[in-house]
Amino acid sequence: MLMNMKELLEVAYKNNFAVGSFNIANSEFVRVVIESAEEKKTPAIIQIHPNELDLVGDDFIAYVRESCKNAKVPMAIHLDHGSSVKDVMRAIRNGYTSVMIDASHASFADNIAITKEVVNIAHDVNVSVEAELGTIGSNEGSSEGGADEILYTDADDAKRFVEETGIDTLAVAIGTSHGQYKYAGKPELKLDLLAEINQKVEIPLVLHGGSDNKDEEIAQTYLHGIAKINLSTDMKSAFFQEMRRFLKDNQGAYEPDVIMPSARNAAKEVVKHKMHLFNSTNKAHLYFG
Repeated sequence: MLMNMKELLEVAYKNNFAVGSFNIANSEFVRVVIESAEEKKTPAIIQIHPNELDLVGDDFIAYVRESCKNAKVPMAIHLDHGSSVKDVMRAIRNGYTSVMIDASHASFADNIAITKEVVNIAHDVNVSVEAELGTIGSNEGSSEGGADEILYTDADDAKRFVEETGIDTLAVAIGTSHGQYKYAGKPELKLDLLAEINQKVEIPLVLHGGSDNKDEEIAQTYLHGIAKINLSTDMKSAFFQEMRRFLKDNQGAYEPDVIMPSARNAAKEVVKHKMHLFNSTNKAHLYFG
């Protein structure tokens, strides 16, 4: 069942769980996410970064839409870190049900202005909008971008930003980074800051950089307004590590239907663990009245 992400996250926000939002880069990852979600009876979000869209091509989104429409659980298709109105328009034309405009590196005033423009465009066609305030870090190996230095979200700025832009959900910076932390050490999430933001902002919040964090900290975030947690690195790492192992042990293998299944299953185990961690397991029934 394909949904607008605003509607998807409102249920999570009210019921204290987070929906996993997973970056996909081919059809194998689409299957990983949807099959995991159906097995765990959880809503899920497929998100595609502009870099990933350049890899798979625009026509691929028709397959993603059809797969999500036929899923037995609620799904949304989301643009991850669109950096311009052009990125947003491309996503809308391709049939995404949600977009992110990331103008977090601009000035506060420019971030508001750019985000408002996107909100006006997207809301006219029933597409939800995520924006970012503060900056997410970037570790080595990630292609999703980020800042060399994390700039934490200010709670008062967040309140003003939400009021002036009309966004549906806000990505906050509380200490996470894209990619793996093995190069920099795992962060301590500022849960006190998250609680303060949640008190002042009455819309669902988003946590980027959901991979490779401490489970006990992640499990606290959805109690303080986080309704969407982005995940890419952990899932992809499991997939390709298993593929490397398989190919090393089966050097003559060349058929995809021989090579892919074990890698797909390895990624699914990670995704299903994260869905349980996010407290979204067995929550799909909340969307069917």
